[in-house]
Amino acid sequence: MSVERMTKVEESLQRAVRLKKMVNRWQLSHAHCMWQMTLSQRRNPYAVLRMQDIMEQELALANKQLLLVRQAALHQLFEKEHQQYQEELNQMGKAFYVERL
Repeated sequence: MSVERMTKVEESLQRAVRLKKMVNRWQLSHAHCMWQMTLSQRRNPYAVLRMQDIMEQELALANKQLLLVRQAALHQLFEKEHQQYQEELNQMGKAFYVERL
């Protein structure tokens, strides 16, 4: 074999080795990706359940806040009506009976 032909064979072998390493890296990467996908699929239901629980808690708190706001508005309305009745009674020379302790 000639020297020129020997270097071509060596280059070809080196290229084959590089390709083999690249294929091995790709296979390892593919295996890692598949493992990550199955891991996330196993974790996903727990994450969904956790999110549902958090949403239920937030809805319960929002309903509680809404109830407090409605109660405050109703209390304010009753106070306003009470003041209006008291003014009307005062104009007629009357008043609510208030027991003093």
